[in-house]
Amino acid sequence: MKDFYAKRGLRTYCSEVLVLIASAFVYSLAFPGFVTSTGWPWIAFFALIPVFAVIRNTSWKVVWAYGFLFATAFYCFFNYWLPSFHPGAIVIVTCVKGLEMMLLFPALKLASSAFRRWAFIPQALIWVAYAYLSQIWFAGYPYGTIAYALYKYLPMIQIAEITGIWGIVFMMILPQAWAGYYLAGLFHGEDANFGHHVRRTLPAVVVYIVLFILWLVYGFVRLGQVEDVVPDRYWRVATIQHNHDSWEGGYQTYLRNFNNLRRLSLEALREDPDIVAWSETAFIPSVDWHMNYSYEGVGNTIGNEETAELVRRFVDFAEELGKPLVTGNPRGVLADPTKPPIDSETGELNRIDYNTVILFDDGQIKQSYAKQHLVPFTEHFPYEKQLPWLYDILVSLDYNWWLEGDEPVVFESGGVHFSTPICYEDTFGDINAEFVRNGADLILNMTNDRWSGDAEAAFQHAAIATFRSVETRKTMVRSTNSGYTCMILPTGEIVDPVEQFRMTWHIYDVPIYETHDEGDLTFYVRHTDLFAYIGIALSAASLIAGAALLVVRKVRKK
Repeated sequence: MKDFYAKRGLRTYCSEVLVLIASAFVYSLAFPGFVTSTGWPWIAFFALIPVFAVIRNTSWKVVWAYGFLFATAFYCFFNYWLPSFHPGAIVIVTCVKGLEMMLLFPALKLASSAFRRWAFIPQALIWVAYAYLSQIWFAGYPYGTIAYALYKYLPMIQIAEITGIWGIVFMMILPQAWAGYYLAGLFHGEDANFGHHVRRTLPAVVVYIVLFILWLVYGFVRLGQVEDVVPDRYWRVATIQHNHDSWEGGYQTYLRNFNNLRRLSLEALREDPDIVAWSETAFIPSVDWHMNYSYEGVGNTIGNEETAELVRRFVDFAEELGKPLVTGNPRGVLADPTKPPIDSETGELNRIDYNTVILFDDGQIKQSYAKQHLVPFTEHFPYEKQLPWLYDILVSLDYNWWLEGDEPVVFESGGVHFSTPICYEDTFGDINAEFVRNGADLILNMTNDRWSGDAEAAFQHAAIATFRSVETRKTMVRSTNSGYTCMILPTGEIVDPVEQFRMTWHIYDVPIYETHDEGDLTFYVRHTDLFAYIGIALSAASLIAGAALLVVRKVRKK
């Protein structure tokens, strides 16, 4: 073993690099992607074993770089569709995730060096902490979290109503960290002591096997129980999928989209829905802005009269529809409240927008919700003063900023209380848990994934969303531009998906499970991300103890 570490050379490093890239590719196959449209979830149970083996064997000098390498390779395989959004998007995502794993890999290495054969326990906790912390900061990006690979294995995801995805992450990482440690040992010729080492961790192995069995038993039992629950009522929702190319803009495009949305809504109206749902930013001209400010008589207002007229047509249609209409629609507000909405000399608008959903009924906007978690770098960048060079780059890439909402709005229509996470807000458990704590009995996700042009990209999004229904035990309806339009039951089962990239409408008879008192809320909703906090605390304690242990060993050697 000592000779091996002493003789590390180019061949060793190249081998480790190849192992990490291969592992990243295999791991990506666990998720929906370019090889398989629905993913092979079982791969997620062993794909990371070689990663832990490399972390144990490699040197401190390169382990941080290996973290960046693995993240970059995985997200290039997994999020291969990001260049369709923007060529800069794949660079941003791989750099962000790479920087995160540059911190993760040394932490895992420290645990491996300090705790040796028992390292798998703190390593699993560290991975839980990483999975949580990597999604709560400004550039948080939940895609690729290992638990989401299991979206099809319904019995295995029922525990999310208690632990969120964090308990699942722990259960999936723990055995792989254990196997990775011993795989590394076998590679180094430790096979003579392999049985002895395994026997010394046998109690932990037995405990894990028991926990795994309990995990499955709980899942099957709860799955049956949830399926047997009788809904308090059904709500008939008409989802309108107008399949518009997100990158096309301009008045003629807005008009064409409105005409398509109008026609499809009238067709769906024959099925007598309780509400009609369009998608995120389905109708672009701001209804709120145009209802509050008029451009008539103001010079140099290119296109404003046209869009104002289109808003009037929208309002007339919505009134004639005779049903509540919920749609994505930007909310324009005065950028400078001390100035008029438009400069009479230059024609420039004094306006900034929220990415919002509006509920239009009885000729007016009854309620609106502004997106709280904006897409980093493309919708929101709060570091203009601190990082002006990066801000200028993003502006040059033609990214546009929205204002950030701060209220978890619960809509009410026909006695049904629902909330509308916008786009990838349905990938964050805490946001949806807050909606339910505030009284939402239905999650109505409004999404526009048309920009990707890739069916698997939209399906990756929907697969993540299934966990929100399990965590909250509320039905989710996904009303999208081009897919993945579907209904997700409180068990996490996806039902009645609409064919992607097709202009159509679909009626969902949505089971509504009302919250009558706090006892109806899941443990996760009442104690959101508690298991993640426990993982952070225990991993921090493990790292401190591990660092101290390494220092003591070094002092003793002297």
